[in-house]
Amino acid sequence: MSAGSNLRSADQFLCSICLDVFTDPVSTPCGHNYCKTCITHHWDDNVLYKCPMCQETFNTRPQLKVNTLFREMVSEFRREAQQKSSSSSSEQQAAEPGGVPCDVCTGTRLKALKSCLVCLLSYCETHLEPHLTMSGLKRHQLVEPVENLEDRICTKHDKPLELFCKTDQTCVCMLCPVLDHKTHEFVPLREEYEGKKAELQKTDAEIQQMIQKRRLKIQEIRESLKISNDAADREKAEGVQVFTDLKESVERRLKEFMKEMEDKQKTAEKQAEDFIKDLEQEICELKKRSSEVEQLSRSEDHLHLLQRFSSLEDAPPTKNWTEVRVHPPSHEETVVRAVDQLEKNLTEKIKKLHAEVELRRIQQFEADVTLDPDTANPWLILSDDGKQVYLGDVEKNLPDNPERFSPCPCVLGKQSFSSGRFYFEVQVKGKTEWTLGVARESINRKGKITLSPQNGYWTVWLRNGNEYEAINDPSVLLHPSSPPEKLGVFVDYEEGLISFHDVDAAALLYSFTRCSFREKLHPFFSPEPNDGGENSAPLIICPVNQAV
Repeated sequence: MSAGSNLRSADQFLCSICLDVFTDPVSTPCGHNYCKTCITHHWDDNVLYKCPMCQETFNTRPQLKVNTLFREMVSEFRREAQQKSSSSSSEQQAAEPGGVPCDVCTGTRLKALKSCLVCLLSYCETHLEPHLTMSGLKRHQLVEPVENLEDRICTKHDKPLELFCKTDQTCVCMLCPVLDHKTHEFVPLREEYEGKKAELQKTDAEIQQMIQKRRLKIQEIRESLKISNDAADREKAEGVQVFTDLKESVERRLKEFMKEMEDKQKTAEKQAEDFIKDLEQEICELKKRSSEVEQLSRSEDHLHLLQRFSSLEDAPPTKNWTEVRVHPPSHEETVVRAVDQLEKNLTEKIKKLHAEVELRRIQQFEADVTLDPDTANPWLILSDDGKQVYLGDVEKNLPDNPERFSPCPCVLGKQSFSSGRFYFEVQVKGKTEWTLGVARESINRKGKITLSPQNGYWTVWLRNGNEYEAINDPSVLLHPSSPPEKLGVFVDYEEGLISFHDVDAAALLYSFTRCSFREKLHPFFSPEPNDGGENSAPLIICPVNQAV
């Protein structure tokens, strides 16, 4: 008999009541076979004695007899199935720890391929075969191998959980809607599964997005840390240089002080030595005269004594040393003067250092400023990138829109600022006149313009090549140590502060303070007239270089 015929005839060895292979098969008077226990229990629970297959009714309970031939056929079928199971079990994998084992295997439990929600058992490849080949078992619901199959059965009705109650948000069996959830909303498990799966996918996408954002934030923090570390290294290097300069300045002043003290000391020593030398010389002369006086006084020759006495009286006079003093130099004055000079040098250096630190701080608020052609006076020439402006020789034919300056040679920055801080730098090198600053958006742009904070202008200008002035009420003359070649403009909107800086010298030129801003501010530029070519250099908006 072929394997195919064996598979096709396997249904004959299943009891139609338990749907399993016959155990002690018996035959009814109508000729159908059942497990002895199955048919006995079936008739015990029913008043009428019917055949479950053909529904033939018997007036009295039939006497059941074992079908000897059929029992032998069932035994042969079991032996063949067991032999086949034994031969194939060696080719199948044993259940791994954490895996789902076959519930039918004895000895080594093989890995389950499917679980049956009707039988509440998991089957390996061999023991699954009846569910794949026998018509009665094919109706059973097979799923991927799972443990705890009891959890998939309704505890109230002993039926598989096949529906989802949306009202109670729980899984139910087919009887639950009829008995316990009559007015509730139900959907098949698969439909709810698909919905929940979509939600999980959406949640996972959101989680992945959150992960990505956090990775970007980590990258941002690392980049910020690198910038911070680089800035710290730069500040440390600059700090070392500053303190080295201060140390060298102190050491230089110390050397100068010590030299001055030594020079004074040497002068005093030289003076004392000269006095001593003169005194010693006079002592020698006096000793010589004393000897001559003593000799003459011992002479007994009257004539000789009288002749020599007059020569002794003519001896050169000695110096009067009564008022002669060696005056020590005033070292206290030298120390005070040296300390004062040192303090002055240190103060200047510290002041310059503060200015450099402040400039580096405000340079961090650099804004990318470009010139707005819609506001530019028709005589002005703007570069294509909007970073340069100078006065041309020909007036361009441009629409006289309300935003445009006329006739003053001015232009605004395209960017406006109504909060926070911003900073920009402008090269003014080679110019003899210019005006720079910021202006309110609502300023008058037509006719004569009077620059002042009251009119919405906060500016600094250069006139006649060397006259620097902050246009305030009243205006303030400025005295930079050298002509600025690059000007920095800083605005703190909330603090009401506008400050102007000489970038190369890292020096503050002027600050407008306690300003009250209530509208947008724009950078303001005027290259001023060319003055016969003397002032033809452009104003150039420069990128900030923080290596001050």
